[in-house]
Amino acid sequence: MGSLRSLTAGPWIYAAVATSVLLDVFLPVLPSGVLVITAATAAATATATSPDVPSILPLLLCAATASVLGDFVAYRLAWRGGARLDRAIARSRRLTVAQERLGAALARGGGLLVVIARFAPAGRSVVSFGAGATKRRIEEFLPWSALAGVAWAGYSVGLGWLGGQLLGATWFSAGVSVLALFLAGTLAAYVIQRPAAAPAPAS
Repeated sequence: MGSLRSLTAGPWIYAAVATSVLLDVFLPVLPSGVLVITAATAAATATATSPDVPSILPLLLCAATASVLGDFVAYRLAWRGGARLDRAIARSRRLTVAQERLGAALARGGGLLVVIARFAPAGRSVVSFGAGATKRRIEEFLPWSALAGVAWAGYSVGLGWLGGQLLGATWFSAGVSVLALFLAGTLAAYVIQRPAAAPAPAS
């Protein structure tokens, strides 16, 4: 418990969380989810005598805000990316399929795909860059991105806090919570990669 608290003690943890979450849209290998869960696990034991332990609400706001801001930056960069980015996407079947599905989903108001993709490995990157590359209107993308950021941050912080409450602020507790986050990511990836249902034949 002492090592977990010492690792997350001090206001620097909020800057570390914000930076990691902001940048992992460009570098999906960054362990932003692990960092958020670790901080939230320590926050589960916060008391009046432990002021350096992270607080849940600021941690949640920090993670959610950084998520939305990162999505927006990636979206704008892709919007201005021009032909070079289009060629890069065309070379990847995965990106091309994801781009097509995203465009169809947003066009019919089904932006829930943006929320689900936030939990999948690299799904946030595919969606944010895909929305910008296909020139989706900001009002079609940003509200769903905000919902996705809040949902992901709430789930991650909630996992860490609940694990800390039930199992104590230990590395084992943080590991169990991280495993639950990875399982959610696996399920989200399955949902995204599942072929879209064919339209019913006209009668």
